[in-house]
Amino acid sequence: MSKLLITGATGFLGGAVLARALSDASIESILLLVRADSANEGVARIKNNLANFGCSEVLLSKINENNILLGDLAYSENFLNDERLSSVTHVINSAAVASFGDNALIWKVNVEGTLKFVKRMADVSGLVRFVHVGTAMSCVPEAGTLVTESMARKPEEEHLVQYTWSKSTIEQLMMEHCPQLPLVIARPSIVVGHSEEGCRPSSSIFWVFRMALMLGKFMCSMEDKIDVIPVDYCAEALLLLARRSELTEKVYHISAGDAGSTQFVEIDRAMASALNQNPIYATYQQVDYSELVRNRRNFKEIYGPCNERLMLRAMRLYGEFSMLNVRFSNKKLLDLGMSPPPRFVDYISRCVETTRDFSIPELMKVDFK
Repeated sequence: MSKLLITGATGFLGGAVLARALSDASIESILLLVRADSANEGVARIKNNLANFGCSEVLLSKINENNILLGDLAYSENFLNDERLSSVTHVINSAAVASFGDNALIWKVNVEGTLKFVKRMADVSGLVRFVHVGTAMSCVPEAGTLVTESMARKPEEEHLVQYTWSKSTIEQLMMEHCPQLPLVIARPSIVVGHSEEGCRPSSSIFWVFRMALMLGKFMCSMEDKIDVIPVDYCAEALLLLARRSELTEKVYHISAGDAGSTQFVEIDRAMASALNQNPIYATYQQVDYSELVRNRRNFKEIYGPCNERLMLRAMRLYGEFSMLNVRFSNKKLLDLGMSPPPRFVDYISRCVETTRDFSIPELMKVDFK
């Protein structure tokens, strides 16, 4: 790679990409799209985020005002005339509103603003690769299956949340409006924690496992599997897709695959070990949502001060995801030479340790912003 543009570098996945990219000698320069009032503020936001990924002072010192492209995908027209965009050779587009709540910006950023940005980059004559970060869930997988990559779409009403619908939509629009774009679509599965830093970079989704185990009941079976990868593995795969000169496929899963996916019973044992507690497997109850509703009066006793309605909404949403029992094939990525990811249970103790002092309501804010 020569001149890399990263969007979303103040976030979870984009921050992990930047943390890895700073050590990549093949990258001549890095440009970062950042929401800020000044380049100096942009540098500060980037460095504050990188600190959560364990970056050394030497790496942090590589970031200065020249790396900052001030802008926001919600108002992409405000930065698209920056002349530096015309010299970019590689893009990793990880910026998105990744909320599972009803955020009005989801469509404005993930679809409308992103499409304007993509159209601008499609006109850059020296652009070699545009890696767009989607989500494996955008295909609305059938329960109990090993899912392979496909561009087939499901109607909006089949999507559990607007986020996955927006990701499915922008993939189609990029293909239709910018056929000349050197596009590769990366679809991560469920990204939870960092293999070394645990949940220090973000508590996203990890709190769901804690929430269910604390309650002792949930909508999935303990024998069901879930496809989880750490954010640093995902970042390494994105950089691989960006730097690889020839790719035969348009879409790649970044996932644990069938072999690396983890049963909930394994998660129970690993988390209990990290907390010095007994696993709940013997007493765990698989229930439907109505049973969770009946338990709402106990939420404050179990989780501390919380919004019962928001807790129930989270349980319903993530409960439906947990029951899917899907795995996403990672064969195409592994065929490129990418190593298999660490399994969730291999680093779950780090996630436990870095969230030990936080309540469930505090941890879940990142996914319902």
